[in-house]
Amino acid sequence: MGGGGSTRRVTFEADENENITVVKGVRLSDSVIDRMKEPSSPGGRPQPPHRSSSAVNDEELKKRIAEELALEQARRDSEAQKRRLKQEQAYVRDEFGKILERERISSNEHLTRAILRERAATEEERQKAQRFAKQLEEKDRELKKHDAYYKEQLARLEERSAQFYKVTTEQYQKAADEVSARFK
Repeated sequence: MGGGGSTRRVTFEADENENITVVKGVRLSDSVIDRMKEPSSPGGRPQPPHRSSSAVNDEELKKRIAEELALEQARRDSEAQKRRLKQEQAYVRDEFGKILERERISSNEHLTRAILRERAATEEERQKAQRFAKQLEEKDRELKKHDAYYKEQLARLEERSAQFYKVTTEQYQKAADEVSARFK
């Protein structure tokens, strides 16, 4: 701060009375002007202006003005640097906020995709279970149909067998009666 040379051109002029120095091209704050008005002598009283002390006062005044200008410039530089620092901090804060927001959105999207995949897998498993249940019911119906068919066939076979037994028994009885009647 203040290390770089100023490109501002400042001129000093003495007015006709040589009691006042006019500085052109410089803005001074009220505090600088007040400090420049303060007496610089140790007694605290302004010394009456003399022709020889006027040159000394002018030099001293020029020196004070240059010091005040340097201090003012340093203060402005410091304030500008503070503003830049605050702007940079705000920028960094905003960038971190944006990065965090992108990360949050990305993780939410990833989570949403995972949830959708799980829902799809669950739905697929549910549909598979329904298919298997229908197949099982169909097999059960088929087995019941086969069971009824075989029971019907068994009943027919038993009936035929009973009829065959009856016919055979009757024929046996007839043949036995005939044999008995022949050999009596």
